Amino acid sequence: MVRRVAMMALSGGMDSTSLMMRLLADGYEVHTISFDYGQKHKVELQRAQANLAYLEQNGHHVRHNMIDLTSAMSTLHSALTDDSMAIPEGHYEEEQMKQTVVPNRNAIFASILYASALSLAVKERVNVEIALGVHSGDHAIYPDCRPQFYAALAKAFEIGNWDSEFVSFKLPYIDGHKETILRDAEMAITQLGLDFDTVFRNTNTSYNPDERGRSPGTSGADVERILAFHAIGRADPVAYVRPWKEVLSHALSVEENHRGVTP
Repeated sequence: MVRRVAMMALSGGMDSTSLMMRLLADGYEVHTISFDYGQKHKVELQRAQANLAYLEQNGHHVRHNMIDLTSAMSTLHSALTDDSMAIPEGHYEEEQMKQTVVPNRNAIFASILYASALSLAVKERVNVEIALGVHSGDHAIYPDCRPQFYAALAKAFEIGNWDSEFVSFKLPYIDGHKETILRDAEMAITQLGLDFDTVFRNTNTSYNPDERGRSPGTSGADVERILAFHAIGRADPVAYVRPWKEVLSHALSVEENHRGVTP
């Protein structure tokens, strides 16, 4: 059997968790890296650890490393890392959501992932795919989630390293969105014999969870997630500060206002 190896960033969010499930279902040997970069929503890292433990309990081993980048990144200008900036609310594609961009974040993460993947590839003489959960819904606000950005990075890393032929990028969701990601996760989780609600209860998408880790349901990231669960006919199992019906009603209202539709 051909050894399939993937190196991926595991944020503890919905997209990277879905990607991890897909890779495992497809028979990959999965290596994950989580990054502590001083983000306000650090609960996502705890949720990632919870899912890794859940996988292990059910016979699915994932190799994991946590990398501390707080000294390098916690001072970067972003609503995600700067306590003097409030997390903006509204639709995910609105202009104010650019406040949640962390300068050069994905380039920093990708560089570390590439170095780790290349080290593994050279050491074990195996091809390694760097898998990322970026998707089309991110493109409007996050320029470092766009396909041309990763194409340029891949070329630069190829030029700047020996043995780069052993490493490639895998972006399976680049033309998809939250709903298609969730539908794919449903299939992968079923293949793995796991419980969908347990997996996604162990995730965080909110940029401004409360002290108990509950999502307010009001940030753009929250709204996008809520609408995706609604689209696939499920209630989101993650904890919200208000009942599901209320956060869903709010998300639908935000979407209608953004699209210019009268409720």
